[in-house]
Amino acid sequence: MTDFQPWAQDIQARTEKALCALLPAPELAPQRLHQAMRYAVLGGGKRVRALLAHAAGELCGAASEKVDAAAAAVELVHAYSLVHDDLPCMDDDDLRRGKPSCHKQFDDATALLVGDALQSLAFQVLAQPKLLASKENQLGMVHLLAVASGSRGMAGGQAIDLGSVGLSLTQAELEFMHIHKTGALIRAAALLGAYCAPAMDITKTQALDRYAKCIGLAFQVIDDILDTQADTVTLGKTAGKDVENNKPTYVTILGLERARELARELHADALKALAPHGAAALRLTQLADFITQRQF
Repeated sequence: MTDFQPWAQDIQARTEKALCALLPAPELAPQRLHQAMRYAVLGGGKRVRALLAHAAGELCGAASEKVDAAAAAVELVHAYSLVHDDLPCMDDDDLRRGKPSCHKQFDDATALLVGDALQSLAFQVLAQPKLLASKENQLGMVHLLAVASGSRGMAGGQAIDLGSVGLSLTQAELEFMHIHKTGALIRAAALLGAYCAPAMDITKTQALDRYAKCIGLAFQVIDDILDTQADTVTLGKTAGKDVENNKPTYVTILGLERARELARELHADALKALAPHGAAALRLTQLADFITQRQF
């Protein structure tokens, strides 16, 4: 099966199934928290990070069953970040993935606890006994996701983002912010897939790292473009929110045409990193196309 769409749908379905099994049952006490956790995670999103983990796993020869856990863990962290990002004290958004954001469907306090619990569950998944034959690799996965989620990764990037409202950032400063806020978790997703392989291949790992850095930035550039070009229904979240909040974006700093050009350059750099691995990197190549060629 070389077509991207059937492969992606298969990964999305198996990730949904894995997440559904990992999340506490809605009737389990405390019911409201568990219902809110499932609401925030299930039935939405493109599962880009799960797709990255599986595509990287394919390149490195990892069993899909092992990658399922890594993919679920990174999706849990991503979902927690969205729940917290939408809170009134952050970006204050009422819509996420085409439905009311978690704090609007439940309440602010529940949404805060949802994020906390989802982050904890992600590490519970990676720390489960005998997930990998190599304890060293399994510990490496936990460490990788922890760094990508914390002050040197996603949380740090969000802090920079909040501190940048109303400021005129340079392109380098904006890139630094998004390498942390968006790029760190995307990079972690790809490397987690590689960790699931029976043996680590340094050449492939380095290629994945370079690829993921490029594709992570490209992802954010496209998001900034879509925020100005697409409507709320298409985005599944409130369109024009960054402009409304006076946040610096690639479009406000570079202009629309240069931002589009930058996305194409990052796409080309990502593919260049994969070039030595030929057909073995097919899914990663297709995923780069999928991420960077969203309509704008």
